[in-house]
Amino acid sequence: MSSSPKLEDDLRAAIIAKPDAILEDRDVMHALIAANERSMGGNIVDLRGIAMDRLEARLDRLEDTHRSVIAAAYENLAGTNQIHRAILRMLDPTEFEVFLRDLGGEVADILRVDAIRLVLETAQSGEDPAIRRLDGVLALAEPGFVDRFLTQGRNGQPRQVTLRQLQKGSERIYGSSADYIRSEACLRLDFGNGRLPGLLVMGAEDPHQFTPQHGTDLLAFFAGVFERTMRHWLK
Repeated sequence: MSSSPKLEDDLRAAIIAKPDAILEDRDVMHALIAANERSMGGNIVDLRGIAMDRLEARLDRLEDTHRSVIAAAYENLAGTNQIHRAILRMLDPTEFEVFLRDLGGEVADILRVDAIRLVLETAQSGEDPAIRRLDGVLALAEPGFVDRFLTQGRNGQPRQVTLRQLQKGSERIYGSSADYIRSEACLRLDFGNGRLPGLLVMGAEDPHQFTPQHGTDLLAFFAGVFERTMRHWLK
């Protein structure tokens, strides 16, 4: 009598009726391949099995890449929606002071940042009482401050969007919150010919929220809208 195990008639009939179900089941195929290798013994090189292992590894890598691409697409879509919502909220106010307060409040909440500061360069001395009322959002600086802050003493032209990680935020920008800021997005603002530049800074306690490896397209778009909105207020 043969010592090889026999399939039950019902199981054999089910496999013959639906062979595709076997081929599509990864665990079953693994078991069949392993059984085939055992039956051939250790002295036989199964080239087909090696090829299948390599194809399976390649398929796993392709699936990982596919999942990464989908995750990146969803993240980009979520970021786009976030920027759009922030812009729509930013366009609502009809008074400049409300506009700035919303910037540090609801707009910051939508963008999920811990602080937003607007820095305006000015050659005028003295402080307007309105500036003190908006101390948590608006700050004035001497001409040249924006570019120095962006380049941090290094040569080269400042970019429109600068993302960086920090050990500690600038006290001049963040005030008492500076100790908690671990990353920031700096948006250089151009208000048009004859006007000094400005700076919009978004600070986060999360050191990975803004890093140089992140894309800047959405923030550049936000900066462009913000520039045009500010030009309206500065008329």
